[in-house]
Amino acid sequence: MTMAAAMQSRTAESPARSKASRIAHVDIVTDLGKAEAIWRGFEEPGHLSTPYQRFDLLSPWQLLVGRHEGARPFVVIARDTEHKPLALLPFALRQGHGVRTACFMGGKHTTFNMGLWNTEFAAQIVAADLDALFAPLRDQVDVLALTQQPKRWHGQRNPFALLPQQSPINGCPLLVMEPGGPPASRISNSFRRRLKSKEKKLQALSGYRYHVATTEADVTRLLDWFFRVKPARMAEQRLPNVFAEPGVEQFIRSACLAPRGEGRVIDIHALECDDEVIAIFAGVADGQRFSMMFNTYTLSEHARYSPGLILMRYIIDRYGERGYHALDLGIGSDEYKRMFCKADEDIFDSFVPLTSRGRLAAMAMSSLNRGKRLVKQNQMLFDLAQRLRRAFG
Repeated sequence: MTMAAAMQSRTAESPARSKASRIAHVDIVTDLGKAEAIWRGFEEPGHLSTPYQRFDLLSPWQLLVGRHEGARPFVVIARDTEHKPLALLPFALRQGHGVRTACFMGGKHTTFNMGLWNTEFAAQIVAADLDALFAPLRDQVDVLALTQQPKRWHGQRNPFALLPQQSPINGCPLLVMEPGGPPASRISNSFRRRLKSKEKKLQALSGYRYHVATTEADVTRLLDWFFRVKPARMAEQRLPNVFAEPGVEQFIRSACLAPRGEGRVIDIHALECDDEVIAIFAGVADGQRFSMMFNTYTLSEHARYSPGLILMRYIIDRYGERGYHALDLGIGSDEYKRMFCKADEDIFDSFVPLTSRGRLAAMAMSSLNRGKRLVKQNQMLFDLAQRLRRAFG
């Protein structure tokens, strides 16, 4: 692919409205390799992004999963008059029912979706900047379907919070931590005592330990176990096995093995003994926040001692002692999440039409998501939907 085919540069349109905008050029990059250097630059200090938008997480997702789903890379890079990058939007373009839809890369594997921003620009952004950012996309995109966006990240407003918003289908339970606070500020003493008495049974096992996988051999061994056990756990709950979808296992292995600082792009926390792996939680960390991505626990009789909850306590204390501000357990309000997370992350969806065809699509997408949310919130409707899925699934 030539550079010209991979990248199209436009002078931002809508001159009457974008005079106040610092955005002078918008590049559309359809080859991830051509975006890599700039993308990695946005992961350095002085920029605003979530760990779900790292190149080493989204690049293998696009190559191994997105491509199977018919999603093509559509990376949008905004620059100022001096050609300095101001923002990078890691979009994937999908086509269906005659509508071209741009979404964030990552599909169902990213808890939060956000652009990567120059921090100073993000703090000053106005509606005219978003006009200048989106105008050059209209030739190739009908609608932006931007879901599960945090309103703020590390105390700073998400620039896309200026877009029209609606509540997402599911919430995200959040534990806000006081950096350097006492253990009881994270998990109550009474809950700790309950977990300690359960853990006594596990502590009797030879080689019982909590650790974070550091070596490639450990990462591979724990993932081999996860991909054996998780399908059985999902079948038990009559849930579809998302990990069996094309490319997903290879994508997860790639991100878990990719080095980042002292850890990995996805870190694996484990409870195990000499004879078996008892539980794992894997997630992304960025120095201030830990976000859980996937987990499972043993099929043996040791499952009765709540190893997942015990492991969660270790993880919360680990990051609490390191001065982290927050920890979340992913989208969805499962009961175990509420044991630890009393707050909710403020997240929103936006459906932004860029063409007249996109206007109809945005209305349909918005209505569909509102309907799904209504079903989730109405317990009777939700139970009925679950029963129907089990009957016909």
